[in-house]
Amino acid sequence: MKRSSRLVTRLVQLGFLGAILLAWHLSTVTGAINPLILPTVPSVWMQFEKLIASGAYWPHLQVTLTEYLVSMCIFIPTGLTLGYLVSRSRYAVRTFDPLFSGLYAIPQIILLPVYILYFGLGPGSKIAVGATIGFFPVVLNTIAGFASVDPLYITAAKSMGASGFKMFWSVMVPAAFPVVLTGLRIGLIISFLAILGTETIVSLSGLGHRIVTLAELLNTSLMFAYILFAIMVAIVLNFVVSSAEARGRRR
Repeated sequence: MKRSSRLVTRLVQLGFLGAILLAWHLSTVTGAINPLILPTVPSVWMQFEKLIASGAYWPHLQVTLTEYLVSMCIFIPTGLTLGYLVSRSRYAVRTFDPLFSGLYAIPQIILLPVYILYFGLGPGSKIAVGATIGFFPVVLNTIAGFASVDPLYITAAKSMGASGFKMFWSVMVPAAFPVVLTGLRIGLIISFLAILGTETIVSLSGLGHRIVTLAELLNTSLMFAYILFAIMVAIVLNFVVSSAEARGRRR
């Protein structure tokens, strides 16, 4: 029953994507939309194949992935460490959890002009945006995960002589792990999307910058090929992160 349900879900998803492609194809072949604005599906696919075969995407992808990896190295340890420290005090939780939640509700993209002022148009401003946006899901879920550990677990572990690092690693981490993992998954995905989106606004390099440049040159077929490539990268990233989360939950 579960397998048939998954099959139906996949068929619905494929049907939805097929309907979008069909509408796209019909709108271009009938002349309803100017091909200069929306190129035909075959022309985009041909450009996509050429793009993959030539490897022309690599310099742009390398810039985007470098920005992403550096931002990860900032927001993951910072969010985990700060979230754990806050979770150790009820007063700190009452103080900082609503504070972080309120800041998270503010569109962090409004900080982009500040980051450009401090870090310039290069990778620095994109790294700052990615680290800022990725930080909040990690710190909030880390606070929630460790603050919600059942006190009975801690009491039972103490009665068996557990303390210090053993208490943290053997009791608190397993109890908080699912919630923390969810925060990591969300942070990793939205950080990448934020960096890609910021590159389309203001950047000197990267996938987003390349897409905007092609739009300005009215090379829409290649532009859509790059958009398709960026979507593929995002899908692969989401699959890897979701698979790691599912595997972590099973442990």
